Amino acid sequence: EVQLVESGGGLVQAGGSLRLSCAASTSTFDDYTIGWFRQAPGKEREGVSCFSKSDGSTYYADSVKGRFTISSDSAKNMVYLQMNSLKPEDTAVYYCAAEISVAVATWREGDEYSYWGQGTRVTVSS
Repeated sequence: EVQLVESGGGLVQAGGSLRLSCAASTSTFDDYTIGWFRQAPGKEREGVSCFSKSDGSTYYADSVKGRFTISSDSAKNMVYLQMNSLKPEDTAVYYCAAEISVAVATWREGDEYSYWGQGTRVTVSS
């Protein structure tokens, strides 16, 4: 069982930055792949980024590539999502998710992940 808690959301103007944090309660944190997802009102959940703990690989949706950076601090059982150059279309509830093993081809699919946080809301004003 893994418990995930997101934090760091808030209201920011377009062009601004936020850093989201995902705290994981597990003694085997390094075994998990961590994904960030978001869901905007009226839209489907979207995979934003993924950090593969096994080899340190990172993946990004095209919509955030070059603006968002995922990172991990194993000593603190934390995964971060640094979001720069935010746009109004980034407005959503952001979730982190964890799974032992996620295939590269399916990291964007929420059904691949067993554990989810409660989400943190990000609002980007124009």
